[in-house]
Amino acid sequence: MIEKLTLQNGVRILYEHAPSVRSCALGLWVESGSRHEPAQLNGISHFIEHMLFKGTESRSAAQLAQAFDAIGGQVNAFTTKENTCFYARTLDSHIQEAADLLCDMYFHSRFGQQETDLERGVILEEIGMYEDTPDDLVVERLSSAVYAGSSLGRPILGTRETLEGIQGQTLADYVSQRYVPANTLVSVAGSFTPADIEKIAARFEAMPKGAPPESQPAVYIPSFTLKEKDIEQNHLCVAFPGIPAGSEDRYLMQTMSNILGGGMSSRLFQRVREESGLCYAVYSFSSAYQDAGYFGIYTALGRQTEMQALSLIRQEIRRFVEQGPDEEEVTRSVEQLKSSALMSLESMNSRMTANARSEYLYGRPLTPEDIIRGYDAVTRQGVRQLAQRLLDFDQMSFSAVGQVSEESKYKDCLIG
Repeated sequence: MIEKLTLQNGVRILYEHAPSVRSCALGLWVESGSRHEPAQLNGISHFIEHMLFKGTESRSAAQLAQAFDAIGGQVNAFTTKENTCFYARTLDSHIQEAADLLCDMYFHSRFGQQETDLERGVILEEIGMYEDTPDDLVVERLSSAVYAGSSLGRPILGTRETLEGIQGQTLADYVSQRYVPANTLVSVAGSFTPADIEKIAARFEAMPKGAPPESQPAVYIPSFTLKEKDIEQNHLCVAFPGIPAGSEDRYLMQTMSNILGGGMSSRLFQRVREESGLCYAVYSFSSAYQDAGYFGIYTALGRQTEMQALSLIRQEIRRFVEQGPDEEEVTRSVEQLKSSALMSLESMNSRMTANARSEYLYGRPLTPEDIIRGYDAVTRQGVRQLAQRLLDFDQMSFSAVGQVSEESKYKDCLIG
């Protein structure tokens, strides 16, 4: 059973006991991502994620690493457009040592200027790595285009220009303003005792209250973006309006995406790759946030065959809108998605993450029973109606990276 404790200052603690395991996953979450940042500080949330590993008032970066290794702990962090998470997985006998280390990082990081300058160089290299990864770049450019004018369209890593203006004191000031109880959530899953939760709660009770950050509303805007890059394949992404992450239609959306491009039996994989041999990779995906989302289809292939592939993608989408899925497709996809979701919860890290994300999106963690009910409620008619509402070529967006053609050729092929 998933339980929730809300401290007087507003910090939320979620904990799910799994007595059959010996490990425990502990995550410190803060509702502070790239969409909460002012334009001139774009990338600061991700910068802070890096810097929390670079030394505290009582431990150097090397000492932090050695302390985690000494307890056999696995530690990492990630930043999204809406959250940052610092997490550790360890044996239940070491949960308090892991909590002590994570809290030291969360509350007492130094943000020294020398370390800040060094880590800025690391992040600039990370940006270069993503720019050299065309399947990431094509999606990032799509996101920037469809959410142009809002903070949701800015890159998580920031830009070279914005990172140059971020100093150690800038990072410390931002943490004091944004890492506040109203934004902070602790998620624990695995083997632990009631005393472990009490000790974790005591560490967060002293946090002073503060105002949570505000974010601009985001609206999907149909867009075309092309990027010339001297690479062998063209990387293409077709997109349509989607749904917010907390929408009641999320199970319908996942089913629609799975039928169209979710695996080897999906329509696009069979039509574009297996029957036509035009590409190696083709798949669909849903990108969703608190108030916005889009549905995308990605493929990569040579310039000489891209128009043929895009034409097939257009045909499959229009056929899906007109006819909807077969009953057998819905049944197969629902079982596949349900199984994947439930089996992933056998990992304590996955449970810790799922509980935290559900709390942020829905105000409570979702149980396995909630997930089963959601998928079992999916119908063929519901999927078809969602497709008719969203897969409108007048609202289509497109992103391409590689030896790209003229925009008019892509529009003629996809829209006519």
